[in-house]
Amino acid sequence: MSGTDGRIALVCSCEDTMRLDERAVARGCGAELRMAEQLCMAQLDRFMAALSTGRPLTVACTAQAPLFAQEAAEAGAPAPTFVNIREHAGWAAEGRAAGPKMAALIAAAAEPMPATPLVPLRSEGVTLVLGRDAVALEAAARLADRLDLTVLLTGAQDVTPPRSAPFPVMKGRARNATGYLGAFEVTVDGAAMPRPSSRARYEFGPGKDGAVSRADIVLDLSGGAPLFPAHEVRQGYLRADPADAAAVERAIAAAAELTGTFDKPRFIAFEGSLCAHARNRRNGCTRCIDLCPTGAITPGTGPLKDQVVISAEICAGCGACAAVCPTGAATYTLPPAAAMARRIRTLLLAYRVAAQAAPGIGAGGQAPVLLLHDEAQGEPMLDALARHGDGLPARVLPLRVNEPTAIDLSLLAGAFAWGASAVRVLLPARGRHGAEGLARNIETVNAALAGMGLGHPSPRAAVIETDDPFTLGEALSALPRAPFGFAPSTHQAIGTPREMALQALRALRRAAGSGATTVALPALAPFGAAHVAVSGCTLCLACTSVCPTSAFSANPETPQLRFLEDACVQCGLCAATCPEKVITLEPRLNFAESAAAPQVVKQEEPAACPRCGKLFGTKASIARVKAKLAAHWMFADPAKQAILELCEDCRITEATSGGLDPYAGPARPVTKTTEDYLREAERAKKAEEG
Repeated sequence: MSGTDGRIALVCSCEDTMRLDERAVARGCGAELRMAEQLCMAQLDRFMAALSTGRPLTVACTAQAPLFAQEAAEAGAPAPTFVNIREHAGWAAEGRAAGPKMAALIAAAAEPMPATPLVPLRSEGVTLVLGRDAVALEAAARLADRLDLTVLLTGAQDVTPPRSAPFPVMKGRARNATGYLGAFEVTVDGAAMPRPSSRARYEFGPGKDGAVSRADIVLDLSGGAPLFPAHEVRQGYLRADPADAAAVERAIAAAAELTGTFDKPRFIAFEGSLCAHARNRRNGCTRCIDLCPTGAITPGTGPLKDQVVISAEICAGCGACAAVCPTGAATYTLPPAAAMARRIRTLLLAYRVAAQAAPGIGAGGQAPVLLLHDEAQGEPMLDALARHGDGLPARVLPLRVNEPTAIDLSLLAGAFAWGASAVRVLLPARGRHGAEGLARNIETVNAALAGMGLGHPSPRAAVIETDDPFTLGEALSALPRAPFGFAPSTHQAIGTPREMALQALRALRRAAGSGATTVALPALAPFGAAHVAVSGCTLCLACTSVCPTSAFSANPETPQLRFLEDACVQCGLCAATCPEKVITLEPRLNFAESAAAPQVVKQEEPAACPRCGKLFGTKASIARVKAKLAAHWMFADPAKQAILELCEDCRITEATSGGLDPYAGPARPVTKTTEDYLREAERAKKAEEG
């Protein structure tokens, strides 16, 4: 069967070590299927024949990908797309039932991924070596011919000066540091130069606090606390325990390679106008700042005071910020959520189509489980499980992502809408930076499913934290088969991640026929209502001026406050800004039609100026002002109090032409001196005696 782009899929049984269900694969893979048994050697001509057609080509083999890529390059043809059906499907105890999975993997691999934007970093090799003993000097000596070095010793241990050193040696304590590869700044206390007369050990002159050292590379062999959070992913900052010779060797080798220009992925695309961090000096959303493990995200200043600032140079790509950003201001680029959603959709829908062509496969065609994993940890574990264990169950569909911690709510909700019965995310047993955001999204999607009656005692979505492939296999095999009792949605994911998540959740509710109108969600979920205690609301409309998504809006024609629940991201700026403190947030999903249209929260009759007829304010607000000022001497006269009923223009006219003296007031009390009080007291005393 030919796909819509005329793609050819070359599927090899790897010398018949896999049982291939040609019918199921052909039906679901979305391409013209061509089979082989030894494609990389005896049947290489089949690859070359497919290559010569000029059509897009998917090769279901990753073991020999370099060979096929080389042949394509020599032929001047585009590189094929590669997919692993051997370790991920065929080499398994349930390999005979893995035909639908193979079809799904082939179809998903053909989904194009956009190019990743890059950030250039430049290092001239200026290096600061932090050390406590002779290890730092030895490391610097080995790098002196390649880097421009300065050694900063802590002074905690005596160090014998070399006879001649081609680099400066100083004493000091690195108090803190900022920056990245090519732009580090280290603040040093007690910075001191050595005395030329140092003999058996370095002797240093007087120290200076607050000195700043600028460097392209920092090689930290001090053995102290790291200078950066998540220091292991700070490019250009190399740290090793000076007592660990092997670690020092690795750090020296890495430092030697850090000169020149480097292209670093721009992991996060950021649109500041969508950021809900702050308005009018009030803080709202801080989700990304709270989760960033590297300190790459900071509150903006100056013209950027209402948003956060993300340093692309420091960002290590965990994606936690994008995973929890409620407005879509921060989005992951490796790849974007929309592209990954297309791949998940293709994977699950192709699996269903292929399974219908193989009704007798049993477990392989029921209740698919989506397994999300990365390359560094996940690929070796799946390989080991396939080679030395039972492999993956036939219904478990593995999908590689760049960072599991970047998985947002739209991908989890979309997976269930497109037919997954469960989603599992593989993480290391030791944990991973930024995983709090992923845990929050898993909690939210499980709450949404439970509220729609689609939950299960075994969580629909969860993480598997292990570094043992056999533990992973056992956990996946033990998952209960709990398919949804309805056909999956086929909707396309469109818009921001938040919009895609809402589309998927609505599609699930429609497909399930759930009668749930509202579903409670955990705190910090990106959906919900902002309730206004109407009796306390003065229609000041401060909430409308700070709402970043226009969930709160005013009516320009009449005093009215409106609320659009579908637009509310629960940032909290409205509640923080409300002077009357009458706004509270409720995280929830509201499937009612009213949530998709602005609803009037409060409205009042406008006040008309009795002199010119202009509409201004509300009658209620004017009444409140009059009541508060009724006891003031200036408005004791009803005629003067009537000025408050005038518009701002007529009020000025009346004040200037109506004889109103703002400085007039009741008669001032007579000034009394101490003698007056004493005299009055004497008179009162005589009156009592008389």
